[in-house]
Amino acid sequence: MHNNGRNLWQVSHPMKAAFSVLTVILGLTLWLAVGCGENVVATAANKQVSVESESCELCLTPSSRASFLQASVKDGQFVANIKSLSEEEISEALAEEIIGQDLAIEEVRVFNETRVPDMPRVRTAEEWQAKADQMRRDVLDKVVFRGGAAKWRNTKLNVEWMETIEGLPGYRIRKLRFECLPGWWIPALLYEPLVLKGKVPVVMNVNGHARTGKATDYKQLRCINLVKRGMVVLNPEWIGMGQFANRMGHYQMNQLDLCGAAGIAPFYLNMSKGLDVLLSHPNADPKRVAVAGLSGGGWQTIFISSLDTRVKLANPVAGYSSFKTRARHGSDLGDSEQTPNDLALYADYTHLTAMLADRAALLTNNAYDGCCFAAGHALPPLVDAAAPIYSLLGRRDFLRTHVNHKPGTHNFGLDNRQQLYRFIGDVFYRDEKDFNGREIPSYTELKTFEELTVPLPEDNHSFNSIALGLIKGLPKPQTGSKEKRRAKLLNLIHSKDYNARAKRVGGEGAVVHYHFEIGNDWTVPGTILTPPETKGTTILIADEGRKKQSVAAKKLLERGHRVIALDPFFFGESKIKSRDFLHVILMHAVGERALGVQSGQLAAVADWALEEFGAAVVIHSIGPRLSVAARLAAVQTGSVQSLKFVEPMISLKSVIKENKGANHLPEMMCFGLLEYFDLKDIEQLKVAQ
Repeated sequence: MHNNGRNLWQVSHPMKAAFSVLTVILGLTLWLAVGCGENVVATAANKQVSVESESCELCLTPSSRASFLQASVKDGQFVANIKSLSEEEISEALAEEIIGQDLAIEEVRVFNETRVPDMPRVRTAEEWQAKADQMRRDVLDKVVFRGGAAKWRNTKLNVEWMETIEGLPGYRIRKLRFECLPGWWIPALLYEPLVLKGKVPVVMNVNGHARTGKATDYKQLRCINLVKRGMVVLNPEWIGMGQFANRMGHYQMNQLDLCGAAGIAPFYLNMSKGLDVLLSHPNADPKRVAVAGLSGGGWQTIFISSLDTRVKLANPVAGYSSFKTRARHGSDLGDSEQTPNDLALYADYTHLTAMLADRAALLTNNAYDGCCFAAGHALPPLVDAAAPIYSLLGRRDFLRTHVNHKPGTHNFGLDNRQQLYRFIGDVFYRDEKDFNGREIPSYTELKTFEELTVPLPEDNHSFNSIALGLIKGLPKPQTGSKEKRRAKLLNLIHSKDYNARAKRVGGEGAVVHYHFEIGNDWTVPGTILTPPETKGTTILIADEGRKKQSVAAKKLLERGHRVIALDPFFFGESKIKSRDFLHVILMHAVGERALGVQSGQLAAVADWALEEFGAAVVIHSIGPRLSVAARLAAVQTGSVQSLKFVEPMISLKSVIKENKGANHLPEMMCFGLLEYFDLKDIEQLKVAQ
């Protein structure tokens, strides 16, 4: 109710007090008489949401008028008595803990875990094979070679051979490099027996997060032992390791995702082109092709082996677990390549394991692994998924597991290597009774990093160099109506149409703390600061969290703005306390987008504020990161009157120009967003008031 633009609460102090008492008495009288005061004070414009009461359903609603009256009596104060807050009081209010340290991580765990698909139920081998073939096609078409990466899929094999290391006992090492995609050369070593007759098994040994890469001692020993048994062995460098020497480069693969070209593609091509090299050898037996590796090499093993049926034997060692397991065990979360955008829409790692059922698999894990994928939690779900499928195909003997106890740490040491040799003997040399699975001592034959270095072009590609090339033509010109472009944008960010429920959890007078329950997924902490004279409502968000925004909040209050200080997903009190960005890229892998979650949270609170306070809100964003979610919220709902920015992000291209990875800006790595929209394009799609 307004009088010449002034709220009735804004009269002189004696009149305010009298009017407050009269209103409360009248409201309570009617409330007691009819059981609810919901319609009695519906015209009171300047009000606060109050504590819950033990009355009817309407009275239990945190934003109901009846609960407002109850709060006025319970707290012994009235809205009319709100005083100006000092900066110190504001600072204390914003520093108040609302949701605690554990809720944010638990909610994201549940959010991710519940989106991972279960194994399908099948009754026949034919039914399973049809499903496996479909999953393989879906993952390759819709994940690995998605968008702009499709053009790299069928590029011809390009190999350049370098020097050969001779003088070794029964074998030679040939240096080579091959292109995983045009302009991106991968250094590799081919271990070749000096005497070759007929067709022989070929093995690709891949490595994990070892800075020495292909020169890592236990990897060299594996290659030497296999070549001494008459096999041809490829030892490729892994992107980011060894000669590439930039482990964090793995998180830069998401720059390609942002541009609409699957960042997982170069990783996959690193492996599939390696198989091409092996199978082009004149003595290669295509019926006996194996892949083995530890850690990131274990991930490479399951990924290439499940999707490329040329692989007949796989030995992943401590390299992966189900997405459900990862959601609960932070040590397993994995880098960007292990959690590519939308993989879980088509397959979990349980499915990928079962997809090996027409071939042979040795799943090796370590009992006391302090790195990741410890046997106790990682192995059982994989076996539970794969064993019934192997049995269905009549091949249960071709699925084996091994748990290493000595040393039991993260390793591909002697015990694990000998398990591999024996498994290869049982599968590839079944008729050779004298095949020996014990390791052949070869430590004196190990080479140094420098001795195994393969020359690479100075302008060799990287994730960043490819992304810098892609952004030159982005975003693509858009056609169609504003409504269609808006729908396309919201679809890209997988926007969430949430409702917000406000639950008061503390505070008094001009400071009230809330749990904003967003849909059934999230609890967003918020503090509402109310000035003596209210002219509007501002949602205040900041990359540093609400705790540090006392100065900004004070200025807004002085201008008569009610302040809703929020910490949306991943910021402030909603920050995930452990391995934070890895939970975000897992969110993207299960088919969701962090930007969509953040935008949905902000839009829901804006909608709530419009209904609660009778006017659209301003979103005041401080810092570059949340400025993106603020823009998206204004596209999603008409409850946002305007946007105000302090140090905002100007262009999504800055993510790539500054060479940021998912470890820096995980929420920005939204597949295809920059392909069609930069930030100025998003601003033009704001919903009109």
